[in-house]
Amino acid sequence: MDIVYLNDLRIDTVIGIYDWERRIKQTISLDLEMATDVAKAAVSDNIEDALDYKAVAKRMIDFIGNSEFLLVETLAERAAQIILNEFGVSWLRLKVDKQGAVRGARGVGVIIERCQPKEPAQP
Repeated sequence: MDIVYLNDLRIDTVIGIYDWERRIKQTISLDLEMATDVAKAAVSDNIEDALDYKAVAKRMIDFIGNSEFLLVETLAERAAQIILNEFGVSWLRLKVDKQGAVRGARGVGVIIERCQPKEPAQP
């Protein structure tokens, strides 16, 4: 399994449960590890054969930047489903870091791992 990753993708979004959080945008940081096979792209040297991390980043910036979730858990789950469904990724690890959410901590958030459901065996 090969991994394509994005680290510390910063996106401004409305996130949080408190009234003041619903009125402002806060910066979250996104780390992604996505399983893919890079062999074909390595041979062809063609972006069409690769997992386009720029396209993934743009999609996350658009989706998260326009979202207004209460919980980082919901944001993480929805972002993971988009990546799995739209980019053909078989597995991913996604970290959402809500920096400055807790006094004294650099950041808090969630790390989730998701994979494509296995297709049932054919009789």
